[in-house]
Amino acid sequence: MTIERVKAKPLEIRRVHRLVARAAGLPDVRAEVEANHDENRWWPTSISDPRVRMLAAGWSTRVSYRMVETYAGVIASANTHGFDSLAQATDTELIALVRPIGLLQTRIDYLRSLAELLRGWDKEGTDPTAESADCDALVNDFAGRVRGASYKVAQCALLTARGYHCGIIPVDSGMVTKLAPALGLALPSGAVAHERMRHVLESAVRARSAEFRSLVNDHEYQVTIPEGVDPTWWVHLVLIYFKRLYLNGPARQLCRRRPVCTKVVDCAHRTRRA
Repeated sequence: MTIERVKAKPLEIRRVHRLVARAAGLPDVRAEVEANHDENRWWPTSISDPRVRMLAAGWSTRVSYRMVETYAGVIASANTHGFDSLAQATDTELIALVRPIGLLQTRIDYLRSLAELLRGWDKEGTDPTAESADCDALVNDFAGRVRGASYKVAQCALLTARGYHCGIIPVDSGMVTKLAPALGLALPSGAVAHERMRHVLESAVRARSAEFRSLVNDHEYQVTIPEGVDPTWWVHLVLIYFKRLYLNGPARQLCRRRPVCTKVVDCAHRTRRA
C-alpha cells in the first residue's frame, strides 16, 4: 500500500517548532543529543557498508537502552564478517552471532529477507543511497518486502543507509503514542501512523529550516550539521530524547495541558488544580 504524503498544516508546523524549541532548552535533552548526534551509539559511522547499516537498524528493534553496548558488540561482529558472508551463513552460525540480543529467528528472518530485497533492488537498478531516490517509495517497498520490517524499521534502515543528514526523521512507537498527543497530531490507526507522523515532522523542519538551525545556535549545541541540509537528524534526536526523558514517565515537570500550553515543562498549570 502506497501512503500519500499529505502536506503538514500550518498549526502542526507551529506546534512542532514550539515543542522542539522548548525541549532543546532542557539540559538533560541537550546532553543526550550531543552524545549521540555526530556519532550515534545505535548506528555508528564506522560501518561503511550501507547494507550492514540497514541490518543494524533492523536488529536494533526491541533492544533496550541498557543493552546498547551488547547490541553494539553484535553489530561490530556483523560488520567484521561482512554482509555477503552473513547472507550466506547458516542459521546455526547466525544464532551464535545474535544470541546476546535475543529474538533469534526474527533476526535471521530479517537478514534473509533484507538480502533478498537488496538483490531485487540491484536487478531493478535501485540504489537506496542515491541522492535522487524517492525515499517515500523506498520506505514503502522496504516495509512490504522485508520480514519483520514495519514502517518504523524501514524508516530507520533507509536513514542509516543514506546517512544521518539525509532528511528522514524515523518515528518509533513511543513517538506515535506519546509524542503525537503532546503535539496535538491526529494520526490514523495502525502502522501507517508512523509514516504520517514522519511526513508531518519532515515537512515542519523543511518549512522552517533556518529557524530550527537557529535553535541549535541559541542553545549552544555542540554538534556538527553540514551546510545546506535541513537539521532533521538534530530534530529527531531532540524529540526522541524528550519523549524518553519526559513522556515515557511522564515526568512531574510536564504540563498536562499540552499542546495548548506553550511552555510544556515547568509551567504554572502544574501547581494549580484543574
